[in-house]
Amino acid sequence: MATRIIILNGGSSAGKSGIVRCLQHLLPEPWLALGADTFVAALPARMRSGQEGIDIAPDGTVHVGEAFRTLEAAWTAGAVTMARAGARLVIDEIFLGGAASQQRWLSALGDLEVLWVGVRCDPGVAAEREIARGDRTPGMAAAQAAAVHEGVRYDLEVDSSRASAMSCARAIVDALH
Repeated sequence: MATRIIILNGGSSAGKSGIVRCLQHLLPEPWLALGADTFVAALPARMRSGQEGIDIAPDGTVHVGEAFRTLEAAWTAGAVTMARAGARLVIDEIFLGGAASQQRWLSALGDLEVLWVGVRCDPGVAAEREIARGDRTPGMAAAQAAAVHEGVRYDLEVDSSRASAMSCARAIVDALH
């Protein structure tokens, strides 16, 4: 299998994390899971709110600062280095900038083979999941549901509001072969 990275892009509460866990179960080789939540959790606490890092407004709108972008670029380069060193990665992403976010990854990836997967989810379903999770700002899922896909090109798209995480993961595994 030449693909070393699978990048899943979808809004908050779209079901990406569940799909990643199913992929790790289905794929015969070990694949490491990394993503936006992992990156944000690694940030210093002071950067998890405010202009310098990531700021989530009361309506769920997300804004990121210059220091965030600098660290995000280093994080992305690190993931690419891991893949070049032999790791297989499943990246759980939220392209807040749509096509511009994908372009940042493309610039870092160089010639690495990637499977680009769009994880779509009906905004109403994502909003229900957001409430059930209890750890997200209400409104974030609905705001991101379509915006994260604007101008982004995919090899495959799945709809987690119509299919289970395992069904979506099986479609991704099939696309790898």
